[in-house]
Amino acid sequence: MFNSFIEFLHRSKKTVLLIIIVATITMILATIISLAGEHYVISNLGTIRTSGVKAYGGDITLKVEKQRIDWGTIYPGTFTNRSFYIKSQSNIKTTLNLTTASWTFQDSQGKNVTESLATYNIKREQAMNLTWNYTGALVSPGEEIHVTLTLWASNDISFINYLISKKVQGFSFDIHIYAEE
Repeated sequence: MFNSFIEFLHRSKKTVLLIIIVATITMILATIISLAGEHYVISNLGTIRTSGVKAYGGDITLKVEKQRIDWGTIYPGTFTNRSFYIKSQSNIKTTLNLTTASWTFQDSQGKNVTESLATYNIKREQAMNLTWNYTGALVSPGEEIHVTLTLWASNDISFINYLISKKVQGFSFDIHIYAEE
């Protein structure tokens, strides 16, 4: 059995060599992209704004009279979760909505980056995105639910190039959670 394997390798040495070269180049490129993203970290905060609901507890902190979520260090290509409670302040059953606004990137000196992602042919939703585990179920008056927000940062090379060229070290954005009747 071992001899037949050796014979196969000998007969197919060009094909085997090509496979080894392609696999090696692929691993090297994947490692370079991974390391570029891994060493480039982004710290940030999200400010929570609510209407018809109250958000509290869990990963929410109060800073300068604003409710915030500290997302910690974000690595391109990763998902980061933060959880808290939402309590309906409506007097009828409602559904909840989540939107984001005012995404702002800051450079290494804390100044806002004025060049848009669009300059790099990147839509903000393709670079970073916020979702949650709320299913759309009706929330009764005074009902409290536990939610988890998930922030995703892309590891797309265009986004990483934007982060590096603009020396992005952080960003902020507003999280809007509101009841809709």
